[in-house]
Amino acid sequence: MSAIALRSLLRQTPRSAFARSARFASTAAKQQTLKERLAELIPAELENVKATRAEHGKKSFGPVLVDQLYGGMRGLPALIWDGSVLDADEGIRFRGKTIPECQELLPKAPGGSEPLPEALFWLLVTGEVPTQEQVTTLSKDWAARAAIPEFVEELLDRCPPTLHPMSQFSLAVTALNHDSTFAKAYQQGISKREYWGPVFEDCMDLIAKLPSIAGRIYRNVYGQGKLPAIDSNKDYSWNLATLLGFGDNAAFVELMRLYITIHSDHEGGNVSAHAGKLVGSALSDPFLAFSASLNGLAGPLHGLANQEVLLWLRKMQSKIGENATDEAVREYVWSTLKGGQVVPGYGHAVLRKTDPRYTAQREFALKHLPDDPMFKLVAQVYNIVPNILLEAGKAKNPWPNVDAHSGALLTHYGMDQMNFYTVLFGVSRAFGVAAQLIWDRALGAPLERPKSYSTAAIKKMFEGKN
Repeated sequence: MSAIALRSLLRQTPRSAFARSARFASTAAKQQTLKERLAELIPAELENVKATRAEHGKKSFGPVLVDQLYGGMRGLPALIWDGSVLDADEGIRFRGKTIPECQELLPKAPGGSEPLPEALFWLLVTGEVPTQEQVTTLSKDWAARAAIPEFVEELLDRCPPTLHPMSQFSLAVTALNHDSTFAKAYQQGISKREYWGPVFEDCMDLIAKLPSIAGRIYRNVYGQGKLPAIDSNKDYSWNLATLLGFGDNAAFVELMRLYITIHSDHEGGNVSAHAGKLVGSALSDPFLAFSASLNGLAGPLHGLANQEVLLWLRKMQSKIGENATDEAVREYVWSTLKGGQVVPGYGHAVLRKTDPRYTAQREFALKHLPDDPMFKLVAQVYNIVPNILLEAGKAKNPWPNVDAHSGALLTHYGMDQMNFYTVLFGVSRAFGVAAQLIWDRALGAPLERPKSYSTAAIKKMFEGKN
């Protein structure tokens, strides 16, 4: 079937392009590149969005409470985000698939057991599970794009090692704007209908270059020597691990595959995702948009949480020792709460059960490092903290989130530079932000401009009303 005929068929059916993904993935799409497949999906999804707005556009989600405006807009339905949806009881689903389903269905590296992030990106963009061949092609494409401009290398090399790795990361990503395909196309007057094409190219370049940036920052700051070359025959996570100096450890490479996959996307309301979408809505190119994501991720209430967990665990170890009794751990947890502090890594703004991302990391640890002292403490805390938080009435969700585990895994393999952990989070989060930026431009998403109110205006609005 020709591409033209396939587009015609897609336009004739009212169902969403993503509902038919399995059929197309098993036939015409097998040999297609990601961009070719995306080009086929866009016309039908435009019709799907048009039909959805026509049928439901005037319907209301329900009332907006004043408390939501003062409370960080928690629970306020305000965004379209296609890559993932977070359910309070079930956790994250990537295009409808749970983390265990992704681990089972997505292609893996030869001899590996964790999903390849390349496959997850394909899923986020298309809603389809790619073939092994498509994933290999994507790996090679990213490897070919991985080099960063010489002036960006010089920028990073001139940064003092005291400058936080996330500041350096944001600086380098912003500087990539110099070669933005979309920025150049926009200046040349490209049609709005074609925005998605150069945005796609920028997003591919962005993701491809992040390992080179991260590796250079790590080696500059922590004195690990010169960067090795990218290997075009290896996958994205292998190259990232190698640039960081851990490529000879097969288990660490597997950890990177899992880590990137589960940290890639967590719907659109979190700070890094929303910041990228917001800035992208101004038609800032993907490098500028994702730099905004990184600056949000660098905050202690977002991406820095995993190192706060590790610091808390280390303080506990220093006070009560390794292999402490359950009672000693309970006493330390209670002392944390009575001191007016929270137990880091527990609770979530949306989730009301154990974060499945935590569970995936726990299963990895049970397989690869069951006797690691820090993992044993993490597991011990997992068995103790939820009941204490319920007893104390300190959390709607007393269960662990993704941050409660990741630091212990990285430390086990020798990456104990906690300031760098958020850089790895940033590499991962690019996948979800980039996928949504591509679809926002493909679907003609407008500039975001919500309405704001002052406290005085709110008081006046409800004056004399019950």
